[in-house]
Amino acid sequence: MSPVGLHHYLIVSAILFVCGIFAVMTRRNAVWILIGIELILNAASLNFAAFSRFITPAPGTQPETGMIGSILIIVLAAAEAAVALAILLSIYRNFRTIETADLKELKG
Repeated sequence: MSPVGLHHYLIVSAILFVCGIFAVMTRRNAVWILIGIELILNAASLNFAAFSRFITPAPGTQPETGMIGSILIIVLAAAEAAVALAILLSIYRNFRTIETADLKELKG
């Protein structure tokens, strides 16, 4: 059995990214759209970690740069989820729905 290489990580990341794009483009429920965005961010985080692990860093750079980028994406995703869920909760309290098609009243 061959060891897991960079291309394996890139394939998994591409699958996550495509699933996230599919969820964002096809779902009408705001929660599912947020889940799709989280999948896209996780795909980017996986790419950072994989490239950090398998690619030799340039001279003068730290080898942990990809991991730091990954942690930054995780923090960004957590903040995005907290703010977006707070907004969705407020929308649900006012309109009693989180379907994006039913929120036409929010347009200026």
